[in-house]
Amino acid sequence: MPLIVVTTSPRVAPGLLSHQAWQALRSGPVLTASGSHPQLPYLAEAGIEVEVVEPDPRALAVRAVGETVVWLPDQDGEDFMRAVGHAAVALDEPPLIEVVPGSYDLPGARVLDLVAVMDRLRTECPWDRKQTHETLVPYLLEEAYEVLETIEQGDYPALREELGDLLLQVVFHARVAEGFDMDDVAAGIVEKLVRRHPHVFGSVRAESADEVNDNWEAIKAAERAAKGRESVLDGVPMGQPALSLAAQLMRRAGRAGAPESLSAAVGQGVARELFDLVRRAAEAGLDAEAELRAAARSYRERVRAWESTTD
Repeated sequence: MPLIVVTTSPRVAPGLLSHQAWQALRSGPVLTASGSHPQLPYLAEAGIEVEVVEPDPRALAVRAVGETVVWLPDQDGEDFMRAVGHAAVALDEPPLIEVVPGSYDLPGARVLDLVAVMDRLRTECPWDRKQTHETLVPYLLEEAYEVLETIEQGDYPALREELGDLLLQVVFHARVAEGFDMDDVAAGIVEKLVRRHPHVFGSVRAESADEVNDNWEAIKAAERAAKGRESVLDGVPMGQPALSLAAQLMRRAGRAGAPESLSAAVGQGVARELFDLVRRAAEAGLDAEAELRAAARSYRERVRAWESTTD
């Protein structure tokens, strides 16, 4: 006789089980070790009686030798199920153990865990509770720069952790907000991506990256007009680093057909020279911000090498 283990995900609403799981739950007595298992009310509503028992691996394995038994593990039941497997193997006639996924995580499901953890921190942690959008700004910038650094260094194992730190800042701000939440944030970006990719989600054809970019800019222009924005430069974040700011302003203006002469002789002294360098870098297909950062990293290594010779 088999021991059927019906697994469920805490990230899927209780009661939303697969057809195979419902069939398994009706194939024999259903046991669980948790009287607070989230599935119990829904199984009771479906007429399925669940017996709450003491978690005894050998007793469960022995019972499954004589009859079909369904086990409903809780979320911390991995060690118990491993013990059941060892107990079953030790029997002269071990039962067949079959795992039936009642529900399982879809991609992105662990973000729900992060939202839940952030909600608890915001409620129970004195430091998290007192934060505002304004006090969190330095951490948002710091985490973004740490992501940039791991990419520049090619340290992709570290990139996973740094992206998590950056994602925390997004979830944190969404939790602090009073007029929206994380679902609204996600819904907004989903709507924007679908709207700006009509070649994927609509009937528009785009055979090349350049065509995709042209469509993107046309859609953004229509969005600006709908919002009452008149300038192609509206929406450019002026708080970003100066070199990337200058490059983005020139790039936006160029796409709108602004004459190149507007970017000549801007500012005075060093500012004029820097602005001209950004323009020349763009003409050469280079990112002035990235180029200067690379030079700064090179300088850092030279200083470190010099320090090692002076110790």
